[in-house]
Amino acid sequence: MVGYDPEAKCVSSVEAAVAGSASGLVSRVLVSPLDVIKIRFQLQIEQLSSRNPGAKYHGILQAVQRISQEEGLLAFWKGHVPAQLLSVGYGAVQFMAFESLTKLVHNVTAYNARDSFVHFVCGGLAACTATVAVQPVDTLRTRFAAQGEPKIYPNLRHAVVTMYQTEGPRTFYRGLTPTIIAIFPYAGLQFSSYNILQRFSEWVMPAEEKKGGNVKNLVCGSCAGIISKTLTYPFDLFKKRLQVGGFERARAAFGQVRMYRGLLDCIRQIMREEGPGGFFKGLSPSLLKAAVSTGLVFFWYELFCSLLCALKNTDSTTRTEG
Repeated sequence: MVGYDPEAKCVSSVEAAVAGSASGLVSRVLVSPLDVIKIRFQLQIEQLSSRNPGAKYHGILQAVQRISQEEGLLAFWKGHVPAQLLSVGYGAVQFMAFESLTKLVHNVTAYNARDSFVHFVCGGLAACTATVAVQPVDTLRTRFAAQGEPKIYPNLRHAVVTMYQTEGPRTFYRGLTPTIIAIFPYAGLQFSSYNILQRFSEWVMPAEEKKGGNVKNLVCGSCAGIISKTLTYPFDLFKKRLQVGGFERARAAFGQVRMYRGLLDCIRQIMREEGPGGFFKGLSPSLLKAAVSTGLVFFWYELFCSLLCALKNTDSTTRTEG
């Protein structure tokens, strides 16, 4: 049901936005702890190893234990308000744009709207649109998740005002360039991989299509998330490093800090000081998060779309009988 289906014609663009925002909201609550750990790993200059005495974090379980001891369990939901705004807004814009773009392809071109290549291009464009719309919220979310104790920003309003006054409006779009570069192939691979995996699963076990549909959506979404995240991960790391520029004071408790003059300078410094492995810091929690979050997003999106279709069909049946 993801993408325009000329045979179904069930979900409108507005309904896709509603289903997308709802799926983002539910998924965000569940994956927030993994996101916090991933961001902490990405921002750590020191090698993620227990053999490095200067490294604050060196593994997922160790990071969970240390964050719990030092900051409490609520630390795993640091920045949850901006993160929820990000997920709801991003999900709404992305799925609405994706449904609209695939419908446009069907109406004005000779391409099949269900083709995996069409899903790759439309998924990438939809994600770029959503990214530009919610980038300021993503920057706020990163700042909240990255700060230690004592907090620099006690609440969302204080963060917005302080960042605007001290760093200017452009600070809310820090890291946008690597984000746009990375998000097109990342989202494109998500949607196209999901499309391919769905077709493959229907070919392997066509009789199970309806009976195990929800589980199939979850598994296909998780696999799509792992594939897309692995191939585009370094750009996510660059984005996070750039987003905390000007935020060095709050990062002091986590180890070394660096200042970057832009994307190319960020790449050069990481390569020189941390080696090629530095581009993949935090990959393990990121893959775990990608599998869980992407699987849940597609799972909930498909489920909410099915519910909306069922409600529409029930309503139309009632009107016809009346």
